[in-house]
Amino acid sequence: MTSTLTVPMTRPASLMDSRRVDPASDGCGFVAHHAVATAAGDTYVVSGAGRYRWEAEEATDPGEQNFACQMITRYGTDGRPVAVALYGQSRPDGTPSAVEEGSEPTLAVLPDGTVAVSAKPGSTYLISSDLSRVLASWRMPWGWEEEKERNGDPYAASISVTPSGRLLCVTSEYGLSNLAGAHPNIVALSEPGDPLAPGSKATLRALATHDARTARQTDADLYPHVRFKGAPVGRDNRPSPSLTEIVSQDAHRAYDYLDCTMGRPAALGDDLFVVPVFGRIHRSGNRGQVFTFALLDDQGAVRGRLEGLHRYEDSPFTGFCFTVVGDPYRARAFHLNRHGLYAWSADGRLRSRMSTDDKPYKALTHFTLLEATPAGELLLAHRRQHLLLRVPVPENLDDLAAAVEAALKSYARGRTAWKKEYDPVNWHWVDGSARVHQL
Repeated sequence: MTSTLTVPMTRPASLMDSRRVDPASDGCGFVAHHAVATAAGDTYVVSGAGRYRWEAEEATDPGEQNFACQMITRYGTDGRPVAVALYGQSRPDGTPSAVEEGSEPTLAVLPDGTVAVSAKPGSTYLISSDLSRVLASWRMPWGWEEEKERNGDPYAASISVTPSGRLLCVTSEYGLSNLAGAHPNIVALSEPGDPLAPGSKATLRALATHDARTARQTDADLYPHVRFKGAPVGRDNRPSPSLTEIVSQDAHRAYDYLDCTMGRPAALGDDLFVVPVFGRIHRSGNRGQVFTFALLDDQGAVRGRLEGLHRYEDSPFTGFCFTVVGDPYRARAFHLNRHGLYAWSADGRLRSRMSTDDKPYKALTHFTLLEATPAGELLLAHRRQHLLLRVPVPENLDDLAAAVEAALKSYARGRTAWKKEYDPVNWHWVDGSARVHQL
């Protein structure tokens, strides 16, 4: 019997056939970007797949050309794929996809069951729960189109849903410092009862600004759905001081957080959130660079930070592991990097640390933390074997280390069971049973 704690992240057989993908050959790639679970136990995973070969640069046969696409896969409670939505590539009849391929896509399941997929710099699409239809689109142009269509009609670069249905979002802005294009810069929150739906763009109240260097902004850079003090965010109308200024107050050197980046916020409840801020990435030698996991309330006040991590010993810059996830139903936060898995309570106190130097947890170095589920599980993706591991988190975080050790031991058994069913080649899990939709 196959394990539901270990689930293969599959690719549609129809995609492999139409593109004549040979799993045994080089050049075939797959990456899991994000995953979310519903209260009923279904799981949605957004991933990217593609092929690149030098010899295919001049190919005219679509089945031989290089390609890249993204997909959303819905898995049932038994771990098997139910439906797949392909996007970011042309449909079989040659028409463009209704959903553009975006950078660092993330998912959210809205209170009515609709799936929202958002990507940088700020595009959001609503998709039916069965993945068959695109219900609404709000697009922020990127690349060479940015200056041509500067205003666009964006919504958010990422969305998370709190227990009461509030939307915790990051929105992007043009005209920041001397940067070209749009960049995620505002942490914002909707109110319960204000839905994000076709024809209804939930208003977002700005809680925090990452970078306040906005002297270059004009009226064209204002969006009516992102507001502060009753008016659209822009120029000086924004929360102050900025997150960069706040975290710099605790830095050893004033310039430590110069040109820092902001990670994806995570909800610890309806009114408390963690916002990661990371020092500037250099070409080499990033281990030991500064970072802060700031705690922010729903009025925009900083209430502390997640404590207990060492800049060097616990550095997220090793492997660039910048994800922090929250369990808003139980008020706790989690982070996984190459050095360990960490868990905090809502007061910022480090409650559990599992070092990857210790043998029982060494395998964690192969996993990426994607999300926490409403049922209180962590979703981890194996980067090479492309399996999703669900780690049940006990109510008492003091017992988490034992639960993680048990889940890692069960991983191998689950992997063996699924291999008997799918017989993967080079860890390509190919499925022909799920219904495939071209968006």
